[in-house]
Amino acid sequence: MTEIIAADIGGTNARFARARLNARNVPTLGKVRKYKVADYPSLQACWAAFVEDEGGDLPTSASIAFATAIGREVIKLTNSAWVIRPDTLDEDLGLKHLRLVNDFEAVAHAVARLPQENLPLLFGEEKPFPRDGGVTILGPGTGLGVAMIAFDDGEPHVIATEGGHLDFAPLDPLEEKILAYLRDKFLRVSTERIVSGPGLNNIYKAMATIGHDRVVLMEDAELWQAAIDGTDEFARAAFDRFCMSYGSVAGDLALAQGPHSVVLAGGLTQRMRELLPQSGFHQRFTAKGRFESLMKSVPIRLALHDEIGLYGAAAAFREKK
Repeated sequence: MTEIIAADIGGTNARFARARLNARNVPTLGKVRKYKVADYPSLQACWAAFVEDEGGDLPTSASIAFATAIGREVIKLTNSAWVIRPDTLDEDLGLKHLRLVNDFEAVAHAVARLPQENLPLLFGEEKPFPRDGGVTILGPGTGLGVAMIAFDDGEPHVIATEGGHLDFAPLDPLEEKILAYLRDKFLRVSTERIVSGPGLNNIYKAMATIGHDRVVLMEDAELWQAAIDGTDEFARAAFDRFCMSYGSVAGDLALAQGPHSVVLAGGLTQRMRELLPQSGFHQRFTAKGRFESLMKSVPIRLALHDEIGLYGAAAAFREKK
């Protein structure tokens, strides 16, 4: 067993836990400790709080997932004043070995190691991940996270991508009008302007403007709650359109990465679990012309884990960079 510290650092919360890795790189997490990023001036200060709370001798190896792109000289978190310098971070935290990954890259590492019961089938045929080929991982959050697991003779290799920044492609007259509305705001409209947490509000406002409907403006969290609960008809209509676009984007990404298997991840998708089968998600996913029959067979699963970022960060520790 290898013991490390796993960390999942977002713009709002930082999570830490001891993790044990078995010979197959499957993690077991210890007690999860969560801290508000805004309460600490730096990652080093937050790390010190975790060390004090955890107590005892801690591992000198760690794997940290950040909610931003990795590989730059300076990492700046969205919605946070924290600045991280990867070249000196191991020394700053008193570590001998350190692995840094993007947060959705960590999700893909988690998916590669999750047991079957944590990956229930939502759509398509019941079949395992391919022994050779790609598995598409995606999920809406602050943006649209996209990654890929490339299996080679049964061994998973995670590939981080920026697939959420592909151009949004409208498929009907209403989506063409939504695209025109958003171009006035953003100029270039990527898929994550539609398929993300804030994307639902973009759709909601666009549809209201297009139809000259009077609606109550809501914050993202309030709008999502109203849409999922069904307490606001217009919010639910925007949500239905969201699901259609989510399906379209998932299908496009699956075609690009190899239509073998798709896994939907993240807290928002888990909240949508009961509504997705009733939505236009799968119809849009399969509506790929000559590939419609193939797309109907593609398994689409949901990744279930309360701390998937921590679990994935731990699973990524031994993987090649």
